[in-house]
Amino acid sequence: MIEIQSVSQRFAASHGTVDAVRDVSLSIARGEIFGIIGKSGAGKSTLVRTLNLLNRPSEGRIVIDGRDMTALAPAELRAARRDIGMIFQHFNLLSSRTVEDNVALPLELAGVPREEIKKRVPPLLELVGLSDYRQRYPAQISGGQKQRVGIARALANQPKLLLSDEATSALDPETTRSILELLRRINRELNLTIVLITHQMEVIKAVCDRVAVMDAGRVIESGNVLDVFREPRHEVTRALIGDVIAQELPRGLLERLRARLAQTQAGAGRDHLFRFAFTGAGVDEPLLSEAVRRFGIDFSILHGQIDEIQGQAFGSLAVLASGEAADVGRATAFFRERGVTIEELNHVL
Repeated sequence: MIEIQSVSQRFAASHGTVDAVRDVSLSIARGEIFGIIGKSGAGKSTLVRTLNLLNRPSEGRIVIDGRDMTALAPAELRAARRDIGMIFQHFNLLSSRTVEDNVALPLELAGVPREEIKKRVPPLLELVGLSDYRQRYPAQISGGQKQRVGIARALANQPKLLLSDEATSALDPETTRSILELLRRINRELNLTIVLITHQMEVIKAVCDRVAVMDAGRVIESGNVLDVFREPRHEVTRALIGDVIAQELPRGLLERLRARLAQTQAGAGRDHLFRFAFTGAGVDEPLLSEAVRRFGIDFSILHGQIDEIQGQAFGSLAVLASGEAADVGRATAFFRERGVTIEELNHVL
């Protein structure tokens, strides 16, 4: 559905030209949820805004449904944008309009007759769970409810594509989960293609089918979410996944871990921090206990979870392994032979 072809975006700045996006090419299929992740300044938000030409690329083409967006005349582009909805981090609701009227706004701007608007808004409010809040104003509802209004408003023109730019980053974890569940349901029920921008790997894991990782304006890694989580290839991706683990560990423990790992890196310690990724049958096999018996390694389990990504069981385990380097090497080889993906995180924390 979407072809991003060699897109670059440059901006003039006081100190010279800034290359916000550098030669990015991606294909996004109809009906999937595609995540774009990166740290602040990676270029992900700039890239997503080229899809509806809010940012016109300095180079390259954006092709949606076979139509080159970058070649459209102004009137054609305005019409094409009605097929693209967008939701934002800070909601962008009009405080002087009710929930119902905020959702109706895009229809009014598109010149839809009033009677048609009255028919189309109630089902949207029902879809996002806000039928009982239609006469309230933004100041009278919660952050999660405001984002639901933003989603309903983005769906008002019955778009084929929905762009989500950090739509959950201002929300608490529980509300974030409910919004992601809503986006997944909308994706399935409406067969709506969603491009989701985030800096949180938890969001990617929860809802996306495929993901592209950006750094310094470039896509450095992309693929199925399960494959990227199981075996990240780039250091930036490994750091983003490592952040998920680090956020779950108490601060005092992290400080002690850093001190112990620093000793190992200096050649005076025996500790190694690993992330094990299990999929399928490997999730419930007693591999750690077998490795302890075989290789005499001490394992301290720091963090672990079993989840489901794209319908497959996925286990992630952070362990501190203490032992002689040769024994640790034999143990990691043992795990890899049994299909476990192992990543050393000494450099991440």
